Amino acid sequence: MEGVTVVDHPLVQHKLTLVRDKNQSTKSFRELVNEIGMLLCYEVTRDLPLTDVEIETPLAKMTSKRIAGKKLVFAPILRSGLTFVGGMLELVPAARVAHIGLYRDPQTFTAVEYYFKAPTDLGDRLVIVVEPILATGNTAVAAVERLKESGAKQIRFVCLICARQGVDQLRSAHPDVTIWTAAIDDELNDHAYIVPGLGDAGDRSYGTK
Repeated sequence: MEGVTVVDHPLVQHKLTLVRDKNQSTKSFRELVNEIGMLLCYEVTRDLPLTDVEIETPLAKMTSKRIAGKKLVFAPILRSGLTFVGGMLELVPAARVAHIGLYRDPQTFTAVEYYFKAPTDLGDRLVIVVEPILATGNTAVAAVERLKESGAKQIRFVCLICARQGVDQLRSAHPDVTIWTAAIDDELNDHAYIVPGLGDAGDRSYGTK
């Protein structure tokens, strides 16, 4: 699918299988999502620009590479995005974090915002939206729209699993936003959950119903 990268690295696919298993404990689920987040972070940042800098090792002066420009912004969609973004922050601890509070109305499946807090200079940074599941796409579209309203110009989206409907919805509304995922599942059920999917990522992360 255009604009979508499915990360097929064996470690990602192995851990995704473990995450899908309904018998995983809450603790194990959180740990696995955190680990996959770190692995996907390698892929979504693969093309970051580099610049040459002069440094001195214990033995000699040299020219080496450093990431150019301002630091990244990770934008987890609350609440399930918090677990997913943890591994990314371990890899890029200096990144800024924007918090986007959205929930899906259980009747209409539309996204309802209840919280938003982001750095003031989003327009100068690459913003990576983080959400474990891309189902209908309504929440993702709303999150990207909110970030753009706040000045973001470069936005990428990372998820564990997405449905084709969600991909089409996000890409149609925001064709400039590219997607990285570990899997694309075919169906949504009557409650807009991805099938086979992995269930409710927030509930499984925090032991709620």
